[in-house]
Amino acid sequence: MNVPNDRKYAATHEWFLIEGDIVTIGITQHAADELTDITYVELPDVGSTVGAGAAFGEIESVKATSELVSVFGGTIAEVNADLADSPELVNDDPFGKAWMIKIKADSLDPAETLLDAGAYGQAVA
Repeated sequence: MNVPNDRKYAATHEWFLIEGDIVTIGITQHAADELTDITYVELPDVGSTVGAGAAFGEIESVKATSELVSVFGGTIAEVNADLADSPELVNDDPFGKAWMIKIKADSLDPAETLLDAGAYGQAVA
């Protein structure tokens, strides 16, 4: 399974790409594969805030509906609008075109609680 080394991972299968104080968030290939066919992604509005450890949206598939959770708190700086019309991008390219949100993080301290690519890969193997 593809697990990029340039980001951190939560046990709840979200990935976090940290660039300065901006954190891009999406879900992993493992999560997308487990959900199967993604049918809908609900994301917050730009300018809204999310608390550390709080849900920022939902993802629906033919199998289940799951919350999307951020370990980082902050302000939503950007939302991937392409997912509204093409939620299947999450199945096709979860680490690239299907990023979900970008947060201007209040603190990067939560990064210390996340898994690196090797540890995440072992956890889902």
